[in-house]
Amino acid sequence: MPERVADVPGPALATLTQDRFSHQGWIYERKLDGMRVIASRANGTVRLRSRTGGDAGASFPELVDALESTVAPDFVVDGEVVAFDGAQTSFARLQPRMHVSNAAKARRSGVPIVYYLFDLLHLDGHSTRGLPLRERKSLLLDLFDWDDPLRFTTHRNAEGLAYLEQACSRGWEGLIAKRADSVYQSGRTRDWLKFKCEQAQEFVVGGWTDPQGSRNGFGALLLGYYDEAGSLVYAGKVGTGFGASLLASLSEQLRALTRMSPAYAERTLPSAPVFRRGVHWVEPKLVTQVAFTEWTRDGQLRHPRFLGLRTDKPAAHVVREVGGA
Repeated sequence: MPERVADVPGPALATLTQDRFSHQGWIYERKLDGMRVIASRANGTVRLRSRTGGDAGASFPELVDALESTVAPDFVVDGEVVAFDGAQTSFARLQPRMHVSNAAKARRSGVPIVYYLFDLLHLDGHSTRGLPLRERKSLLLDLFDWDDPLRFTTHRNAEGLAYLEQACSRGWEGLIAKRADSVYQSGRTRDWLKFKCEQAQEFVVGGWTDPQGSRNGFGALLLGYYDEAGSLVYAGKVGTGFGASLLASLSEQLRALTRMSPAYAERTLPSAPVFRRGVHWVEPKLVTQVAFTEWTRDGQLRHPRFLGLRTDKPAAHVVREVGGA
């Protein structure tokens, strides 16, 4: 067993694709809109780590309690922490929990969370990463009693297209297709694929615009992503999806990151002089989750909608997700 979750190589990541399919050699799981967390228990001590290795135990103390009290050998497991808004997982509703660093405050938040587990990396002193996915999931299913807040991530065999149609009709974000005989590999591979119903991805904040009318804080966030050359590419603005309290708190964060010149590659910014009016630039540190209908021909987002801030992904890792890439 690794002594720390930080000693475990990074999590397996899925690749976005537009090539949807049904295949006997694949399983299909619901794509959950939450925060990726790897949990370990060694010698009775439970640790939770985000995708970037940050400590998430204070944000989700009830998960620590549940994993400490379970009757099971020591383990390292992989899963997604979610909050629900009705029947749907909601990244926006999870926000108050993700950014809490005090366990007592997290318990008082009034936002219940669930930990959907979908993979097993270590068990009772032995690595399981080299086992086929179906075997890892079978071992995981037998590991816990599966009372909330711990839930097993169920899957469908082979029927990917039918399940995707059902997922989209239910308002889910999409599916994760996984090669059933694959070993657990850190990083992004094509053994795990994302089938999305709604386009959504992370973007880096590179600036903001002045508020108009009675609005306080800011008008819109300027968004971007990094290209293969490491340049920040402008992708448009998002001005919807913000509540009054978020406008205020996010404004403070933006002002603390102010810089004089844009971090974007100049060639990607609109040339019209009106674009620069009321614009303020920031260091590209903040990462947002944004939903949108499509990309325009000139590389801008159509109908973007702010979903929340992400603290589990470094800004430098944010790229444009392209189907089939």
